[in-house]
Amino acid sequence: METIGFDDFLKVELRVGRVLSAEVFATARKPAYVLQVDFGAELGVLKSSAQITVHYRPEELVGRLVVGVVNFPKKQIGPLMSECLVTGFHDADGAVALCVPDRDVPLGTKLL
Repeated sequence: METIGFDDFLKVELRVGRVLSAEVFATARKPAYVLQVDFGAELGVLKSSAQITVHYRPEELVGRLVVGVVNFPKKQIGPLMSECLVTGFHDADGAVALCVPDRDVPLGTKLL
């Protein structure tokens, strides 16, 4: 594993957001949802493509807090321009489980 300095870590903007909507990304090559995530007044609502269909249904995602990287460049994913990366961990079978705060925190809060 490569080590990085703390200053490098601080460059990654990991922020808390709340899922406002989740819809099946019908044209994606791999099963995914299009998420609209509210990161608070400073950042607003950002779109993301998330391959989290194994553990979550769209209606279960709405209202949930998530952690997203908000300072990666936008990425074109099929017809969608993804504006953030919602984070998660692969389980033993390779499906993604979301990385989430275990308490309610203000939208846009940066992970430290």
